Amino acid sequence: MARGLSVLVAGMALVCCGGFVPVFAQGNGGVVPSADVLRGTVVNGVTHEAIGRALVYSPDNRFATMTDERGHFEFTFARTEGEHTNTFTSTFTSTFTGRSEVLSTGTPQGPQTGTDRPGQLMARKTGFLARPGHEAIQLSTEQHELTISLVPEGRIIGRVILPGADGTDRIQIELYRRQVREGRERWESAGSAMSRADGEFRFADLPAGSYKLFTRELLDRDPVTSNPRGRLSGYPPVYYPGASDFATGAVIRLSAGETFQASLSPVRREYYPVKVGIANNAPGQQPQIDVWPQGNEGPGYSLGYNFRDGSIIGSLPNGTYTVHVATYGPTALSGMANITVAGGAVSHQIVTLSPSSSIAVSVREEFQHAQGPSTTTISDQFGRTFAANARRPNYLQVALLPAEGFGNRPEIYLRPPAGPEDDALVLDNVAPGRYRVRVDTSIGFVSSIESGGTDLQGQPLVVGAGAAPPPIEVTVRDDGAEVDGTVEGAGGFETAGTRMPSPGQFQGTVYFLPMDSRGGQMKQAFVPDGKFQVQQLAPGTYHVLAFDSPQQDLEYASEEVMRRYDSKAQIISVVPGQKVQLRLALISSGE
Repeated sequence: MARGLSVLVAGMALVCCGGFVPVFAQGNGGVVPSADVLRGTVVNGVTHEAIGRALVYSPDNRFATMTDERGHFEFTFARTEGEHTNTFTSTFTSTFTGRSEVLSTGTPQGPQTGTDRPGQLMARKTGFLARPGHEAIQLSTEQHELTISLVPEGRIIGRVILPGADGTDRIQIELYRRQVREGRERWESAGSAMSRADGEFRFADLPAGSYKLFTRELLDRDPVTSNPRGRLSGYPPVYYPGASDFATGAVIRLSAGETFQASLSPVRREYYPVKVGIANNAPGQQPQIDVWPQGNEGPGYSLGYNFRDGSIIGSLPNGTYTVHVATYGPTALSGMANITVAGGAVSHQIVTLSPSSSIAVSVREEFQHAQGPSTTTISDQFGRTFAANARRPNYLQVALLPAEGFGNRPEIYLRPPAGPEDDALVLDNVAPGRYRVRVDTSIGFVSSIESGGTDLQGQPLVVGAGAAPPPIEVTVRDDGAEVDGTVEGAGGFETAGTRMPSPGQFQGTVYFLPMDSRGGQMKQAFVPDGKFQVQQLAPGTYHVLAFDSPQQDLEYASEEVMRRYDSKAQIISVVPGQKVQLRLALISSGE
């Protein structure tokens, strides 16, 4: 560890002084018959220009070096020779103890040649994003050339203009990024910043994507301009470029390496005191309070919680708002109320909290083939471990995903069994709202999901306040279709008559995207050698697309988005038990 840290420190020192010195480690006591050299280049993933003074290093910090002004780097790894022992390991069950024992034998095999080269390399430089998930480049033992691409960071910069501000007022700016979950749009926080004295702000290190920008509320606390006994003034949120709520704010579409400039101009308005009571809240428990303009859910406004009398307090400008209150834990509670501020204080409203619901789940198995026994070892809330009830379908998981495009409600999963005899499938603590139901199964496919006659593969599950939703009924079959295929353009090289993946090259991902609600859920397959296979594909009609990289933001639930791929997608319809052969063209990420 000390050696790895010293190498990393040396590499970081090179960043400061701009030198170009290969750093490598010698084998431990081995003979070095020849050098193992790896040369490479770090390039801009957008312009493909060389990146000088970038740090290239191994994830274990044993190796590090800098690129020169042309983006080139070089490592020299030591080759070693030594005695190699071939070890044979077998496991058997002892007749006397009934336990599994390990038997190992070894025989010397003579001199063997090895290398101390790492299995992965990474690169970084200020102004460029880390590879997705800090992904490292895989190295083969015989690879001698390597290209690492880094994507330049995006930036959103700008200024908040506060009328009459003297430079002492600073305001918080929020940035939200559009994410795609289960093929649908959802907005999640991408960070916040405080404006400087001159009103300027800056968001950096941003990946390409779609963003929304807005200011938080700012109340007038200046003792010179504000009257503590008079009316309170402040600046309500303003959503770029000048919208009054999150939903109607403009979308900033940021390209890789782009710097976007934005200006925000909050308008000063009068604020009025708000006090809302809470009925049925648990003593001492602080609830989560969300506030938004009625009918336009989104961030920006806020109210606080008074522990002394258990009420919601704060101030708001004129308007009608929704106040949503929720507590989480073993006994989750939630409730909401609409309040109207009209030129005066609000003090007689009450939000009544109701217990969240529990929803039972039943599974109907329509298997056409015999299935082997499935057992799972689980732990209860007290840490006790036991085998789950054999009647509980442990191959299946059910989740409720909030259907709104914005919000803080968590996903809900099946509660664990309370003991070895508990075979009930129950979703606990389901707050009122709209949910999409996702069911994953390792056996067969999900044929249908229904509740009270509603098809939950095509419609959301609606849970009302204080209501007892009907059970969710899931049907599972195992006579799905099977698809085999190849992807044209998924690179590789020939060796001994066998096509192998190119070193460090990702081969692609194939997506099966249902075109109707009865087509089941999206499925994907990886392409490790130019070929792919999908089993137990639910009957239905699908768009089939092959991309050269994973598509985290593929909004396949949007017809408008999917129309962009009409010329690149294959459309297939499958029936139970059908076998299909496909040949797909590879779509590059830039298309």
